[in-house]
Amino acid sequence: MDYMSCAEAAGKWGISERRVQKLCEGNRIPGVEKLGSMWLIPKKSEKPIDGRTKQGKEQKHE
Repeated sequence: MDYMSCAEAAGKWGISERRVQKLCEGNRIPGVEKLGSMWLIPKKSEKPIDGRTKQGKEQKHE
């Protein structure tokens, strides 16, 4: 399986690298693995819905 780093995911999804790390810590990205201090994110992963916003909360409950 091909993986990408947090920096690559941040660029792909248009969010900060720290936000990607927090999504990994919260198990919000399926298939994510931690190798030492580095998160390995599957390349086919899509950006998770942002549950912090009203729109994200509505989509979460559908």
